[in-house]
Amino acid sequence: MRHALLIAARDLRERARDRTAYVLALVLPLGLAGIFTLILGNVGGDSQLFRYAVVDSDRGAVARTFTEEVLRGAASSGAIEIRAAASEQEARSWVDKGEATAAFLLPVGLTEDVLAGRAARIEVVGDVDAPTGTQVARSLAQSYTDRLTAVRQAVAATVHSGLTTSPAELAAEAAAALPRVSVAEDTTLSRQLDAKTQYAAGMAVFFLFFAVQLGVTGLLEERRLGTMARLLAAPVRRSSILLGKLLTSVAIGVLSMTVLIVASSLLMGARWGSPAGVALLVLSGVLAATGAMAVVAALAKTAEQAGGWQAVTAIVLGSLGGAFFPVSQAGGLLEKLSLLAPHRWFLRGLADLAGGDVAAVLPSVAAMTAFAAVTCTAALLLFRKVVPS
Repeated sequence: MRHALLIAARDLRERARDRTAYVLALVLPLGLAGIFTLILGNVGGDSQLFRYAVVDSDRGAVARTFTEEVLRGAASSGAIEIRAAASEQEARSWVDKGEATAAFLLPVGLTEDVLAGRAARIEVVGDVDAPTGTQVARSLAQSYTDRLTAVRQAVAATVHSGLTTSPAELAAEAAAALPRVSVAEDTTLSRQLDAKTQYAAGMAVFFLFFAVQLGVTGLLEERRLGTMARLLAAPVRRSSILLGKLLTSVAIGVLSMTVLIVASSLLMGARWGSPAGVALLVLSGVLAATGAMAVVAALAKTAEQAGGWQAVTAIVLGSLGGAFFPVSQAGGLLEKLSLLAPHRWFLRGLADLAGGDVAAVLPSVAAMTAFAAVTCTAALLLFRKVVPS
């Protein structure tokens, strides 16, 4: 083990002087993650805070209850922001300009129609580029109309039963018994990464496969340069040479991922989750990437050939695993094939970590560790032809 560590330390010193390593391991993934976030981060037009305009043309009790209890109550959760508009035209203008996600239009006579038992409606005008925020607005309006319907039915049933209590008192009691509306984010059930974290993690794990190849291809470079004979002539076991090269890749991968996680958190606002869970995912992901690139390198005859094959392998696995887009949502055969890519398990583990504790990442860690065990074992057997006895 001592010899393997010495070989890895020597290789790391050499790689530290290689600018290509910094570009592949740090500059490209962080840069592309930032570009994807800027271009696609708000493709749906929604931000975490939905801004709604309200026009109360009714000025009655029903409209006031909707504005003060439903909307103000939902706004207290911090998920939405309410802004009163002077007219329907002004509210529509805000939506058209993107200054409001949606607008609630409370028409004249709303309260009278409700009290008289006539058909009444709350109109919602949404931004076509903000489907999620518009749907939330519709849900808020629908929840309130459902409450009104429930109150009306309760009052009607009670009156027909023969009680002498006035309908107004019955309506007040029924309304007080109904649950209030709130908007809140349930991260425990969502298990979904935000856009910034999704792109940062996708680019990090994609370029991880390029970063770790710098270590495993070292065996081919040693043979090309003629330094392999010196290593074999020294009192060093062949297994130590192989292990040293693998340790080089693991060290580069862990260092690259660590820097990317810290940088994306500080510069992009990415939220990776529990450090312990992220550490498990990073370590198992690095081992899986090292094993995959080691197998490709062992099958190649030259370092140049290995570099080309490894690039193809990294791109195929990255695309299949959802490093760029969530391929798993395609369903069918493609979704099943994506389970073969460590990228899929890494991103899935992060998503599980966003909605759970450290234990939530264990299935993903187990899958990547199994992948690493198979590929690293295969690589050690194949590298025998590169490192002769």
